[in-house]
Amino acid sequence: MAKAIIIGAGGVASVAAYKCVENKEVFSELTIASRTLSKCEELVEKLSGRGVKLNARQVDADNVGELVALFEEEKPDIVMNLALPYQNLSIMDACLEYGVDYLDTANYEPPDTAKFEYKWQWAYRERFEEAGLTAILGSGFDPGVTQVFTGYALKHHFDTIKYIDILDCNGGDHGYPFATNFNPEINIREVSAKGRYWEKGEWIETEPMEIKRTYNFKEVGEKDMYLLYHEEEESLVENVPGLERIRFFMTFGESYLTHLKCLENVGMTSIEPIEFEGREIIPLQFLKAVLPDPASLGPRTVGKTNIGCIFQGEKDGKTKTYYLYNICDHQEAYKETGAQAVSYTTGVPAMIGAAMVLQGHWKKPGVHNLEELDPDPFMDALNQFGLPWQEDFDPVLVP
Repeated sequence: MAKAIIIGAGGVASVAAYKCVENKEVFSELTIASRTLSKCEELVEKLSGRGVKLNARQVDADNVGELVALFEEEKPDIVMNLALPYQNLSIMDACLEYGVDYLDTANYEPPDTAKFEYKWQWAYRERFEEAGLTAILGSGFDPGVTQVFTGYALKHHFDTIKYIDILDCNGGDHGYPFATNFNPEINIREVSAKGRYWEKGEWIETEPMEIKRTYNFKEVGEKDMYLLYHEEEESLVENVPGLERIRFFMTFGESYLTHLKCLENVGMTSIEPIEFEGREIIPLQFLKAVLPDPASLGPRTVGKTNIGCIFQGEKDGKTKTYYLYNICDHQEAYKETGAQAVSYTTGVPAMIGAAMVLQGHWKKPGVHNLEELDPDPFMDALNQFGLPWQEDFDPVLVP
């Protein structure tokens, strides 16, 4: 039985907290901490009486001293960083100073530039190893489950994987002309950045949304999807031997893209500070403040997500294709946790990743991406805790 601290109190943190309480064989005590104490208290109230001791605390996740003081008082066995990716390094520093294992769901991003790479966190490898501490990077869905899928495919179905296409389809409809299903600031930075994919030993850069494909997703239907760069590509290129190409595609509707283009054209997606009425503001942060809160989308979002990986490679000298994916229903996720499926598909793997460390399956000093670790207990837990996976041994390939 172990104690965890969740840092963050948004949609993903809420789902992870629900799932920690559900998995009371592993989690006996849970502290939820964020800058806004009232959100933590609200979540604790919702989850009370379910057999897990709960605490609500206030903390500034940018302040290493505050974090260490919190850890010293609460004495956690693992820290689950479900705050903003800007805060990854300060939380990792605090974990090292106090001496506790760490987990997050997305790679560090510098606040002043939209860069999606692991170099800042990979630089902590030796320090965590020397301290005997485990740091798990990107235990969400993508990144996260997609990498576990890759590890599982390599372990059970392939001798060599040559091609990976990661397909992220959100077939949900929330009824707004424009809204984002997770943090607007992170979402828009990601979508408006240039695309990249790996082929034949080099990264090939594309303009934002330059490459479009159409795919028929099971239980969702035919959707337009666009090539983006996503951080799990970087670690999979490092850790999958013989990989010749990896691409990441995400679906978007016409209304979303039209609104986004208008906002870009008038400068509202910029992360460069501007002067406004005697004070400095960042346009994208202002836009985030006026858009619907993703946590409010749950009751009005209908439809399903379908996220997975299509693998092509060889097994026993023969060519093989294999598709691993999960389908998640927005309304079912909302009924269970009060959050829509985008938060659900990230929060569930965050809990599972923490449980893997606490149970010893993934207790391995150093800094690790999920494809480096044993996929089997994680895959079993996906089926147990609400994200059952499906297989297709003859999938339609993406051109």
